[in-house]
Amino acid sequence: MSETHTVRPLDESTWPAFAQLVEANNGVWGGCWCVGFHLELGKGRTPAQNRAEKEQRVREGRTHAALVLDGDECLGWCQFGPTAELPEIKSRRLYEKGLVTLPDWRVTCFFTGKGQRRRGVADAALGGALVEIARHGGGVVEGYPEETDDRTLSGSFLHTGPMAAFENHGFTRTRPISPHRWVVTRTVTLH
Repeated sequence: MSETHTVRPLDESTWPAFAQLVEANNGVWGGCWCVGFHLELGKGRTPAQNRAEKEQRVREGRTHAALVLDGDECLGWCQFGPTAELPEIKSRRLYEKGLVTLPDWRVTCFFTGKGQRRRGVADAALGGALVEIARHGGGVVEGYPEETDDRTLSGSFLHTGPMAAFENHGFTRTRPISPHRWVVTRTVTLH
């Protein structure tokens, strides 16, 4: 990541930069607008409905993300939040089968804009998310990254994050929940 990059939380002041990146990328994954882990998208929801839902959540402080910015331009983000804010996860059946206790926080989704991938944006965004989690009181944090092994995967396939970024930030593998997806955990303390 460049020295000119900063990491800031998603809020009303950073919404325009976030929205510009999402709009430049077809609503992200076909119009999700990064609400897929907030609620079950199901059939019949339009990208416009998802955009309105996300913007309302931002205005009300009911969504969290660490945005990586270059000036006023958003390069990517990491979405995180309390489990009640982000109830939807991938590989739910196997996740619930081995569940002992829900975490305080979840890291659910990453996005990096075209031309910015493999430049440390996801790593920086995850670091920013952990700073924000500490600022909000800390606790047990879970992520659900994909282990790439030697597979070549597109950025969209890795929307739950690359394992290396989580391991770089001190997460440990707790249990597998699909052939290549893991629950990883870390405790974040209040700063």
